[in-house]
Amino acid sequence: MLKNDIKLYIDTLGCPKNFNDSEAAAGIWEKAGMSLTEDPALADAILINTCGFINDAKKESIDRIFEMIALADAREEAGEGRPLICVSGCLSQRYAKELYEELPEVDVLLGVNEYERLPEILRNHADREVRTASAPRCFEEYSARRLPEEHYTATLRIAEGCNNCCAYCVIPQIRGGYRSRRMEEVVKEAKTLAEAGCRELILIAQDVTGYGMDLYGELKLPELLRRLAQVEGIRWIRLMYCYEDKITDELIQVMATEPVICHYIDIPLQHCSDRVLSRMRRRSTKASITDTIDRLRRAMPDIHIRTTFITGFPGETEEEFEELSEFASRMRFERLGVFAYSREEGTPAADMPDQIEEDVKALRADEIMRHQIDISREVNRDKIGTLQEVLVEGMDEDGAWVGRTRYDAPEIDGSVIFTADRQLQPGDLVEVRITDAFDYDLVGELA
Repeated sequence: MLKNDIKLYIDTLGCPKNFNDSEAAAGIWEKAGMSLTEDPALADAILINTCGFINDAKKESIDRIFEMIALADAREEAGEGRPLICVSGCLSQRYAKELYEELPEVDVLLGVNEYERLPEILRNHADREVRTASAPRCFEEYSARRLPEEHYTATLRIAEGCNNCCAYCVIPQIRGGYRSRRMEEVVKEAKTLAEAGCRELILIAQDVTGYGMDLYGELKLPELLRRLAQVEGIRWIRLMYCYEDKITDELIQVMATEPVICHYIDIPLQHCSDRVLSRMRRRSTKASITDTIDRLRRAMPDIHIRTTFITGFPGETEEEFEELSEFASRMRFERLGVFAYSREEGTPAADMPDQIEEDVKALRADEIMRHQIDISREVNRDKIGTLQEVLVEGMDEDGAWVGRTRYDAPEIDGSVIFTADRQLQPGDLVEVRITDAFDYDLVGELA
């Protein structure tokens, strides 16, 4: 058992949902009267919030765990006291038994639903243990949240879990079924964030567009957006993780008419071949995808659509890959990422015949991305000479200001690098005239 005031260091990997969980864990920790540190060398306990979605993410998480174990070993050898090593998140939820057996240096393994009990678990720690409770039946509110120092932008959880059960995905096994958050609680947190100085809300869930169906019997994202758009102080609202089959005309109309909603939407499409989509257990078709993209662009000609594709899904033929490549070139998505299929045990796709060689999957992904670089550069060059509203994020090492347009999500999309004749602050919204463009970033000057 450790002392009452345990200094905790939190290391987070993975998606924005994981970072949201870590912010909650930090807030819950401080609410319990204990302190945080930004330096693992000073910590009494180290929490590694892992990702376990695909193989590359799992490897990164394991590598980070080993880094922290090495740090703990070095501190023990130096007589400084060994910190507790606590692993949480998707990897821990999914592979608790295996991690417990293979990593005896890890003291505590927590699942994704245990952050409220983190202070109690670490305060009372006496021996190695696993705490991976199953998902609750309804959305559970976190009792606290600690925002980063620069909190002009913040994620806003509107749901947890997923019911889509795509053939390649383990999220329903890790996070449980879909659970919408009550609208009043979402709006309440949005107001709290705005009062704390937040200018941008990034709506997150495993499926943002599915919001409300379980609670209210119908899709409620449009109504939620209307209410969030009225929150004083919020200037941008951004939608991430949207499913194409739930992008209704009502949702598009709200996006087009509410000025604070960014004309930006993240729609992981994964493929365009009807046969591949069906094997993936996706509800979209090539025709429905094309129709949805057309409806979005007609309503908002300036919209920037982000999507992701998977190459090398089991059974994907060369002709189906060429169909996907041609589709990506023709649709000219403003933002695009491509992933080689990751074979995940416990998923239907892992047991499908006709698994594709790793090098073939990677070559297919690279080919689409080579074409996408040209599209991205052309999209950016079209902005030269225009005025763009930019959210200031800070300065780079050369003394230039760095920010983002409303068409760019943090840590995912490009930046605007610009000069200014006056002092600015992170979180300021300013007008920047674009003077040059590169593959992913823009260059400009304060207007």
